[in-house]
Amino acid sequence: MYENYIFDLYGTLVDIRTNESKRSLWEKMTEIYAFYGAEYKPMELKRRYIALCREEEQKIIGFDYPEVDVLKVFKRLFEEKNVKMDDKSCTLIGQFFRVTSTKFVKLYDETLDVLKLLKEKNKKIYLLSNAQNIFTSYELKYLGIYDYFDGIKISSNESVKKPSAMFFDSLFNKYKLDKKKSVMIGNDWIADMKSAYDYGIDSIYIHTDISPSDTVLDDVKAKYIIEDGNIGNIRKFIL
Repeated sequence: MYENYIFDLYGTLVDIRTNESKRSLWEKMTEIYAFYGAEYKPMELKRRYIALCREEEQKIIGFDYPEVDVLKVFKRLFEEKNVKMDDKSCTLIGQFFRVTSTKFVKLYDETLDVLKLLKEKNKKIYLLSNAQNIFTSYELKYLGIYDYFDGIKISSNESVKKPSAMFFDSLFNKYKLDKKKSVMIGNDWIADMKSAYDYGIDSIYIHTDISPSDTVLDDVKAKYIIEDGNIGNIRKFIL
């Protein structure tokens, strides 16, 4: 059986709903930027945020699936208004953005039970997540699961994201993992499953409410498929 369990986060271990398009979010963001002397109108700020994300992505060279670090974007939004802000302050403002745009974030019902069982069985647990460090590292601690992981890779820290094999390499090379003893668990049929298949490792697909809407189960390249979204069902692949 497997020794290394590599998890996706959102839609796999964690249920989350966010909305970064709602006007009320950008109205609040203009207020907090204005507090520090950076004056924007709500839709102006939204347009610049999106444009700067694209610009930052274009700066990343050498990766097939580049991932921006939005901390740089929040900082550049100040710079465009000739306001200097340090990384710590921009991190807090980015987290305000995250909290304001999030309807809820919570563990799936049996997430903790599965992680505890893996630890009891002396398995290694890793996280490979397409995410932003200024959001995700704090959410892991808030949700009480940070310390369960033997290794964590967040795409914004690596400048590359799934389905890139380079992102998998960053995890496997750092922790010297054996592909034959490793399994990827996720809810995205391309970013998690196809990428694991192409990388040469087994996978467990969990079909949840926030799996991509175009998912066709017959096309999912996974060794095991859990159709009902219950992460607790991976016990049969652990014991």
